[in-house]
Amino acid sequence: MDAYQQLASTVNISNKNNRLLSYDDSLTLIGTGRSAYVFRIKESDQAIKIFFPEFRHIAKEETEIYLKLKGISYFPRIYAFGENYIVMDYIQGRTLFECVNDGVAIKESHVREIDYALELAAGRGLNPSDIHLRNLFITTNDEVKLIDVARFNQTKNCSQWDDLKYVYHRFYSKRMFPKKIPTVILNTFAYFYRKPIITKAFNMAKTK
Repeated sequence: MDAYQQLASTVNISNKNNRLLSYDDSLTLIGTGRSAYVFRIKESDQAIKIFFPEFRHIAKEETEIYLKLKGISYFPRIYAFGENYIVMDYIQGRTLFECVNDGVAIKESHVREIDYALELAAGRGLNPSDIHLRNLFITTNDEVKLIDVARFNQTKNCSQWDDLKYVYHRFYSKRMFPKKIPTVILNTFAYFYRKPIITKAFNMAKTK
């Protein structure tokens, strides 16, 4: 058993409700998603993503996508992987969700960089999908990074990034628009965004 596999084995997740029960002292919990916990490996620039028991299969799928993206600087590097984990770059910075929540301005150049990153991914035969504020980062060096690429293999069209760009240009970029928005408002917007009537409204607005 190699060091990463041994480290992954210390993460104990309940099979019943995916509650995190315990993990090694050399790990710091930095994120919780719909299918995994993410830890920083202390005293390193690496993070380890541990998938919930029922989502272990996603580890292989996401690893394969990251390997297709190898060499594109907008995506984290992969160092190791196993049946329920991926070891990748630890990203120092803020997600776009945190930027909006903290009042840190998102620049037009950031939007263009994200666009370019997604074009590069599409050039590798992928279909970038599920692009939202929590999987887009602006690093401490003002660079753009994208994570959580498990759905880049899906075939259906995903309009999330186009919708975010629409909101950015139509509202956020305006001088008088508030740049700091409370978490409860962002989460409420995200909840209603999934409703078909909102999706239809977005599509109609974008065609005008």
